[in-house]
Amino acid sequence: MKKVGIGLLAIIGVFIILLVINRHKLTRLLAVNTLFDEENIIDNFQNMDQIFDVSQIGLPVQSVSIPNASSEYRLPTTITVNNKECNVKDYLEETATEGLIIIQHDSILHESYYLGLEPDELHISWSMSKSFVSLLIGMLVDEGKLHLEMEVQEILPQFAKSGYDGVTIKHLLNMSSGVAFNEDYGDFYSDINRFGRAFALGTPLEDFAKSLKNGKTPGTYNHYVSIDTQVLGLLIVKVTGQSITQLTQDRIWEPMGMECPATWIVDNTQMEVVLGGMNACLRDYAKLGLLYLNDGMYNGSQLVSQSWIEASLTPDEPHLMPNQSELSSSLYGYGYQWWLPQYPSNDFFATGIYNQFVYVNREKELVIAKLSADARYRHDKKAIKAGHIDFFQSLASEF
Repeated sequence: MKKVGIGLLAIIGVFIILLVINRHKLTRLLAVNTLFDEENIIDNFQNMDQIFDVSQIGLPVQSVSIPNASSEYRLPTTITVNNKECNVKDYLEETATEGLIIIQHDSILHESYYLGLEPDELHISWSMSKSFVSLLIGMLVDEGKLHLEMEVQEILPQFAKSGYDGVTIKHLLNMSSGVAFNEDYGDFYSDINRFGRAFALGTPLEDFAKSLKNGKTPGTYNHYVSIDTQVLGLLIVKVTGQSITQLTQDRIWEPMGMECPATWIVDNTQMEVVLGGMNACLRDYAKLGLLYLNDGMYNGSQLVSQSWIEASLTPDEPHLMPNQSELSSSLYGYGYQWWLPQYPSNDFFATGIYNQFVYVNREKELVIAKLSADARYRHDKKAIKAGHIDFFQSLASEF
């Protein structure tokens, strides 16, 4: 019995040591599994650096504030959403809005914050960060360092024989890699949730990407695969020899005079989670919309070519067009990491889960950015997303 007792104590001791060693991983795993719970979601979205490891994007040497409009603007009391009149204040509350900004002619018409978010506070972007990655790709294409028809394995030979073998940069940009992937956040066993758990336990992002398999011929079907963007990030790092964080600092934050510092969530190898890991303030998200609205020009500099902007927002294959259900898993069109509604055809938007948006109406020279923590999203994401698009378009119609 004495030997059994000693053995049991030894097992318990080893178990305690393993818990201590892996405490950080287990804490992250618990956080991933409860990240979107209604009682936690607001605090989590505003404090991702308390949950995950991050790299720092510093405040630019010279920040440039977006000016306020000279004329007063007030949000309408009611607006039409999904063919129903709704109270704007109630809609913002129901969709757990944390921040809303409306900019026209490069000036702020309206800016408001809710649920504890402050103007200079960082908030998770989720998939809006994909549009920042597309911007970096465009800069490298402009410089001749990347070409859209390059295949992944030409730059990253370790991806040969993976699901990304034969996939081009363009396929990655317009979510047409053909890689089989379930991106349903409401399904515990989906690939995207499996990815979250693997990331929390320390699996490098590259290793997870290499494990994926092909499901369709690349370039024939539009299917949203967040890991496609992660592979774009790996390509950027390989070609430039710099981190995504440093490139974001030097090529976006500094020349655009962003108003707040920012962070990227990183994995155990310090690779940024470019598929959705940027944390920034509301105004700086809106500035991305302004850059694209102004054909790549910001703060007196042409940061990316006008031709890249146009290509990014122009679907050029049948499977990328809006409302092509037989060729796409979405009702919306898709460009280079930008979404394209069917009407009006010159609008475009970046979006992230749980209702993060940068919406641009070119005709009215209007940018609307919204940050949210809407826990209902996982239960009816298509309807809630469509409602937001209708909300932004209805706001635009007021001008």
